[in-house]
Amino acid sequence: MYHHLSGRLVAKNPTFCVVECAGVGYHVNISLNTFEKLGSKESVKLYTHLIVREDAMTLYGFYEPVEREIFERLLSVNGVGANTARLILSSLTPEDVVSAIQLEQVDVLKSVKGIGAKSAQRIIIDLKDKISVKDSLTGSETGPTGTAAIRLEAVSALEVLGFSKASIEREVGKLLSADPAMNVETLVKLALQKL
Repeated sequence: MYHHLSGRLVAKNPTFCVVECAGVGYHVNISLNTFEKLGSKESVKLYTHLIVREDAMTLYGFYEPVEREIFERLLSVNGVGANTARLILSSLTPEDVVSAIQLEQVDVLKSVKGIGAKSAQRIIIDLKDKISVKDSLTGSETGPTGTAAIRLEAVSALEVLGFSKASIEREVGKLLSADPAMNVETLVKLALQKL
C-alpha cells in the first residue's frame, strides 16, 4: 500500500524510527542496517512494507529498496515472520543474506539468533532460485539498476495483473537468464505468454 515515506526524522533507535510527513508521525520498524545508514540525517526516505493483521497495522522501513526486496522474499518462506526477517537483516547485510542463500551457507544463516538448521535450510531451498547475487546487489538509495530494476518492474507489473508471485519469479528468472539485456516491455510480454 505504501511504497515509501519521505520526511523529517523525528526519533530514531535501533529498532524503530519516527518519520514526520505532512504533520503525521509514522512509527516505522527498522533493521540495524537501516538504523546505521540513517546516521544523523534530518530528512530521510524509507522504502516501506505494511503488514495488516486483525489487531494491528505494522510498518517496516528500509534505507534501500534491495533490503526491502530481501525482507519480502524472506516473508514468503514458510515459518519466517516479519520479526524474524528483520532480525536476519539486522544480523547480516543484504549482501550477506543473498550470498548465504546462493552459496547454501547454512552456518551463516544459523548465526542469526533464533534461526536453526531446519529454518536456515528452508530459507535456502525456498529462495535459492528467487534471489541472484548479480540482481540483488545492485540496489541503491535511488533504487536498483540494470537487470535488478527490470526484474522488479516486471514482477510488480505481473503481480498487479493477478498472477502468483512464485510463478512470476520463476518465469521472469528463466527469461532473464536466457537474455539478461531484455527490456521490461519484452520481459512482461514473454512472461504473460508463459503464465
